[in-house]
Amino acid sequence: EDVDVPSRRVLITGATGLLGRAVFKEFNENNWNTVGCGYRRAQPRFEHVNLLDSIAVHDIIHDFQPHVIVHCAAERRPDVVEGQPDAASQLNVAASANLAKEAAGVRAFLIYISTDYVFDGTSPPYKETDVPNPLNLYGKTKLEGEKAVLENNEDTAVLRIPVLYGEVERLEESAVTVMFDKVQFSNKSANMDHWQQRFPTNVKDVAAVCRQLAEKRMLDPSIKGTFHWSGNEQMTKYEMACAIADAFNLPSSHLRPITDSPVVGALRPKNAQLDCSKLEMLGIGQRTPFRAGIRESLWPFLVDKRWRQTVFH
Repeated sequence: EDVDVPSRRVLITGATGLLGRAVFKEFNENNWNTVGCGYRRAQPRFEHVNLLDSIAVHDIIHDFQPHVIVHCAAERRPDVVEGQPDAASQLNVAASANLAKEAAGVRAFLIYISTDYVFDGTSPPYKETDVPNPLNLYGKTKLEGEKAVLENNEDTAVLRIPVLYGEVERLEESAVTVMFDKVQFSNKSANMDHWQQRFPTNVKDVAAVCRQLAEKRMLDPSIKGTFHWSGNEQMTKYEMACAIADAFNLPSSHLRPITDSPVVGALRPKNAQLDCSKLEMLGIGQRTPFRAGIRESLWPFLVDKRWRQTVFH
């Protein structure tokens, strides 16, 4: 029997990660022929590809002939990048440059996922045309990655996004969800950063933006260059923690706001808010309200679920 295989093909790198899983699901559920690749956690669902192996990258791209590649794979933990600069540069810059070259070889549209950390956070909101000035090595490697992909493939979209959250496999997968235990265990006080202004963004929304961008691009080859997407609720980590507590009817009086700039770890920009009007004017975008998104993401990790069911049912 003839099986209707969608004619639009998309390849997703980093498909095992928090964002990659959401991007894979979004394309897959919207009639794209979707292949995801990963490294450590790839099998059995995704192709096992080491992005530092140029032959492996060449082979999967030439075998699959994707129309679109969404490059989600990166070392995205600023403190890890500071400690392992060479490895981070290999993945964030060298592998991205090679991927862009291979994408150009099959005329694939590449979406390179970048970060708000390319900006120093001193004069938000930032438009795509504003001059980057990263404060930490992570931001620097992602900015170098942007330049590398644009130099190697003119059919590239750079999509800068801020701190992400969503349906995590472990709480540590996101800088937002990792706070849940501190919120839940209210028997001891917890210090929370109340200095850095963040814009928590749901991975489902970023995934929808990637798909909309890809579909617009299939109709209009002028769709390329740099774009920004972000949630629009401004919150410090302290405010996110309070919102999480509120979403689950948990106490928040044990959470302590710390208003000094952090002294440990990689430098962070104070407020790297992204101006998203360029995508909005194209009719692209989706935003999940933070309380609804965080409730959906964290519900499986709620410690007293059983207790609640016996009390309320």
